[in-house]
Amino acid sequence: MTEPFETALIAALPKLRRYALSLCRRGDVADDLVQITVERAVTAKARFDPETSLEAWLFRILRNAWIDQTRRTATRGTEVDVVDMPEAAVFDGGRATEAAILLRQTEAALATLPPEQQEVVRLVCFEDLSYAEAAEVLGIPKGTVMSRLARGRVALAEKLGINRVGDA
Repeated sequence: MTEPFETALIAALPKLRRYALSLCRRGDVADDLVQITVERAVTAKARFDPETSLEAWLFRILRNAWIDQTRRTATRGTEVDVVDMPEAAVFDGGRATEAAILLRQTEAALATLPPEQQEVVRLVCFEDLSYAEAAEVLGIPKGTVMSRLARGRVALAEKLGINRVGDA
């Protein structure tokens, strides 16, 4: 059974959302503001004076949250969604370093393969050509491309210490 505070808080949600929308004019931001308000109200429940209006108290919390958010936004600068600009995603230095090391190791291992395997691996794996396209570029049958690629991949995996599926 919910207590009177929680019941009144739930009943105030539509009014809080309308007020939040009137402040920010964006549904997603309004929803965030209402959530922040509810979190702060529940956390500060002991400080609420039951002799005063709960709605007025909640509106004040929401307004203060809006002011805090507006100030943070003003100092934060332009925000970009990583869906729209994937290059703005967080940079992971450790992963980038590991990737660079693995790339250098792979390039060194590739250089030790026979030239005919190197060509096929570069065309199919790096340039993303189909087997038929690689065969056309090299002037060899598609089956030859497939066998050279298979041998090249196995040799690279061995040189890089990568176990094939099923190997222990």
